[in-house]
Amino acid sequence: MKIKIFVIVILLAFSSLYSQSSFLSYNDLSQYARTSPGAMKFGLYGFDNPALLNYVNDFDALFLWSSANDKISNFDNSAIFIGMKNFGLGVVQQKIGAALIADYRVASSFGNRNLSVGVAYGWSTGDKHLISRSNVFTLGALYRPSNIFSIGVVGTSTSKFDEHESIIELAVRPFGNEKLAIFSDYLFNENYEEAPWSVGVAVEALPGVRLTTRYFNTQSLNFGVELSLGNFGFTTQSNFDNNQKLLNNTYGIRLGAYDRNILSKLVTEKNHVKIDLKGEIKYQRFQLFDDSKTLITLLQQLDAIKNDPDIEGIEINTSGIATSRVMLWEIRTKLQELKDNGKKIVIYIDNANIDLYHFASVATKIIMDPLGMLTLEGFIMGKTFYKNTLEKIGIGFDEWRFFEYKSALETFSRETMSDRDRQQRQGLIDDSYELVKSEITSSRNISTEKFEDIVNNEVVLLAADALKKGLVDSLGRWYDKNLDLDNSILRKRNYVSMNDLEKFKLPTDNYWGEKPAIAIVYALGVCAMDEGISARTLVNDIEAAAKNQNVKAIILRVDSPGGDALASDVIAEALKQVKGKKPIIVSQGSVAASGGYWLSMYGDTIIAAPNTVTGSIGVIGGWYYNKNLKEDLGFTTDYVKLGNHADLGFGMTLPLLNITIPDRNLTEEERSKMENLLRKMYDGFLDKVSLGRGKAKEDVAKIAEGKVWSGTDALQIGLIDKIGGLETAINIAKEKIGIKDDNFQILQYPKMPLINFGSIIPMPFSIMSESNSELDQLKFRFKKNGDPLLMTPLDLLSEDFLNVEAR
Repeated sequence: MKIKIFVIVILLAFSSLYSQSSFLSYNDLSQYARTSPGAMKFGLYGFDNPALLNYVNDFDALFLWSSANDKISNFDNSAIFIGMKNFGLGVVQQKIGAALIADYRVASSFGNRNLSVGVAYGWSTGDKHLISRSNVFTLGALYRPSNIFSIGVVGTSTSKFDEHESIIELAVRPFGNEKLAIFSDYLFNENYEEAPWSVGVAVEALPGVRLTTRYFNTQSLNFGVELSLGNFGFTTQSNFDNNQKLLNNTYGIRLGAYDRNILSKLVTEKNHVKIDLKGEIKYQRFQLFDDSKTLITLLQQLDAIKNDPDIEGIEINTSGIATSRVMLWEIRTKLQELKDNGKKIVIYIDNANIDLYHFASVATKIIMDPLGMLTLEGFIMGKTFYKNTLEKIGIGFDEWRFFEYKSALETFSRETMSDRDRQQRQGLIDDSYELVKSEITSSRNISTEKFEDIVNNEVVLLAADALKKGLVDSLGRWYDKNLDLDNSILRKRNYVSMNDLEKFKLPTDNYWGEKPAIAIVYALGVCAMDEGISARTLVNDIEAAAKNQNVKAIILRVDSPGGDALASDVIAEALKQVKGKKPIIVSQGSVAASGGYWLSMYGDTIIAAPNTVTGSIGVIGGWYYNKNLKEDLGFTTDYVKLGNHADLGFGMTLPLLNITIPDRNLTEEERSKMENLLRKMYDGFLDKVSLGRGKAKEDVAKIAEGKVWSGTDALQIGLIDKIGGLETAINIAKEKIGIKDDNFQILQYPKMPLINFGSIIPMPFSIMSESNSELDQLKFRFKKNGDPLLMTPLDLLSEDFLNVEAR
């Protein structure tokens, strides 16, 4: 399709190949253009080729003037070019004999970095009675199939279509970056032998220091130098005739967008960045009117801070933060990188529990609110049991548990934890506690004995007590301007925003074409076809990423307790089809167990945090049925049937909840059949894990039986390959596809809706529309009543995995 569009533009541009005389020629621009349009930076911001505007991100303005007699203040021959994203405006003034003419053009572009198309309209003012001038239309295209090659075509015609001009230009970057470009252009006319052309070289020897030379078929040539100093720069160009005699000099000043510059490498500032983490940290946000923080954005921002020499440190406000334990660990790990790189990290806390304090402990300095409270309570994991409740309201429940650790449904069949569930849960909190203790004592330089004494004997500390015990470094409030952040209260701080970081403000001309992409596919929530991970549509996202030739690797981020085997297998098989064609990296979040592990098992590399809950290779099922609830509520049911077991799922439907409770339990024969089915599914699960992980089936069986594992233990038994987070997955993907720098892009799936309508619904209706996690669980259980489930206990999840809105 891209090639077809480009060919169409070429045909239109070259529809007539004779030269013109009544509008500003491409050749007339050579005194201002040091190269062909696409060879360096953004050309003349759309005046020469409007398709180039697709590469411009920020407002930029270039003023140029030419002088033939060393009078640098003579502006008779001058030009102003202004560019911004997809729009450009320019004016070129010429002194021709006694006439003064100004040629204007407005331009716009559309497309992408591989293929862009632009259009421009031009008109003239001035002494048109002395110099003939016509209004013009310009059509341009720029095709960059790789970071090495660029081809541009431009066609200009008068508004009456009686005079035309067509240009083709080629440029090559041998090293695939801005350091060196070799270019050539050709102006078509009816005399092919005398058609103007030029060749040249553009070199960016140092950041923002650019040297150019250009040779024309008339044996004339020019030399140019540009010096960029960030948001402004200077340029000069000397133009010589065929006898190497100086014709004129062109001078220029650029103002606006930030540019590469040598000063950024020689002179560093001591700036600071403030980050307010109030609110929920999600995986994805809506496209419009959603300023929520996301994990990937935070990691990218922190990476930019780490590598920016002008940033001395960051200050983080954790008041009101809402996120999962694993996300906190991932962000903390990134902050540790910053700290190791010499950045100062100040973290403010007010009321913090052990998880938030663990996060804050990475800081160079912790500041606590004077009225704050620190609770180092340790860890607990428990659940509510509903067996007696169900009995009292008249609902029976039969648990189909044939694998000793598979405890997802025991809350409905027991009054207390089973021994195996108690064992595996204790293992999880033991590993979480060891992780927190190890990292806090290391970061805060306190002994393990002191830490355990605080946990077991102090528990809750007021701010003053936390300061005395060395758990925090200072007391103060986040917005206090006199806050002593790093024992340098007398030094005035200079704060910059994220947009001021060099990584985010550099121009994009250093890379031609679309950057190779790494796709992140999010599988969040219960494994179901039309809710949670929404496998029915998510499989289309995986297929889209697989078919996208620019996507070089796929990362599956899993945060799921499992659920429906069908939904899990639809996604797993889709990934299996891609395996071997593109690297598949799996990043596990807070939980990737049972069906969540099924989603993961075909990954080339599986990554989990040390406190991820994973494994739970097993199958479970259960049956809710009416004992006397129907009768107590006064409901009656009746039916006709054909088939011995047709009435198995039939029963009363509760109004409003839309939940059906079957009238009867399974017979012994029916239950035996279900057991056989579950055991066959379990055997198939073992086969798939064996294939995906390259392990013997009997070895998989030893670590299965539905047992959950922490990420730390999962690494030791071979269920995962590496401890890390989402950024670890990105780095591994880069390594597998041979990317060693930041010249890549992230594509995220599924695509989020434009607007969160729940946030703009009037208050009474928004309350009614809010998801209730307990009710959602109940509905899911009854909806899947009698279905074999690849599921771990839902209470292992934090709130953000039960709410699909919180992507």
